[in-house]
Amino acid sequence: MCAGMDDACPSSCICTRGLRTVTCRDGDYTEVPRDMPKWTSTLTLTGSNISTLQRDAFMTNGTELEMTTLSLSYNGIQAIEPYAFLGLSRLHSLDLSHNQLEFISSRAFHGLPELRSLNLNYSVSPAATAQLSDALNTQSLRNLHRLELAGNKLTSIPLERLDVFNLHELVLINNSIEIIGEENVTSLYQQRRIRVYLSLNPFRCSCELEAFYYWLKNSSQCLDAGRLLCSEPEAKRGIPVENLRGEEVDCMNENLEAVSYVFLGIVLALIGVVFLMVLYLNRGGIKRWLNNIREACRDQMEVYHYRYEQDSDPRLANVAV
Repeated sequence: MCAGMDDACPSSCICTRGLRTVTCRDGDYTEVPRDMPKWTSTLTLTGSNISTLQRDAFMTNGTELEMTTLSLSYNGIQAIEPYAFLGLSRLHSLDLSHNQLEFISSRAFHGLPELRSLNLNYSVSPAATAQLSDALNTQSLRNLHRLELAGNKLTSIPLERLDVFNLHELVLINNSIEIIGEENVTSLYQQRRIRVYLSLNPFRCSCELEAFYYWLKNSSQCLDAGRLLCSEPEAKRGIPVENLRGEEVDCMNENLEAVSYVFLGIVLALIGVVFLMVLYLNRGGIKRWLNNIREACRDQMEVYHYRYEQDSDPRLANVAV
């Protein structure tokens, strides 16, 4: 259905020229429709089976679209080829959430100089994590304000540098991040405008978390700080990271404790060696001492045996009388 008749509307889609929107839900598309109205500002294409976003997927006869908002969630997308979004130089918001990305070209997001929001929640497979880092670290995304990467089993922040972008919000909820390294913490300190979401990650609350812990305590950049919980060690599981004591994540204390145990072990080992040396050097005297004890015990047992025989035999008892 098309509200205006100047441009054809793709089959199975709803086009509203007054709002400049095209909505295509649960269709049988295997690629982006090529007959998109040129006036389209917002395209929602979901529920199809588009396994690959091919190069120039949004170019129609070499003509750029005026699109500013693009939603491609729930399409089973597995691969994004280089320059897939060419022709969308005005695009502000791109939603690729809930797909199954296994390949992301390092040039996947080239040609998006005005992009402000990129949503990749629940889309990136572990195989594509390294490729994602390469694809994001590009000058083409220099105006990116919001990056959403929730639910992707990431073990670290997939950005080499935070100052490459104009980021204001970074969503990393529900991943597999155990440690935020000192290098990332330094970048966060330097980019104070960034607000970060980090809840539902399995933080390992050891001394490796020290720099992040003090950033969390002294900064207001993490908006869900109260929901960050320790996963390891077992004794700290479920404890909010910001509620830890400084000495619990102090590497110096942890190292001193380890050194103390090592020192105690060495002392005990030395005591054991000295004891064995004393035994060895006095082995003759110890042997005589043991023999004397044995003889004394034997004499005592003979006396007990004699008295037992007397007590048990009445005849011997009468003789004794």
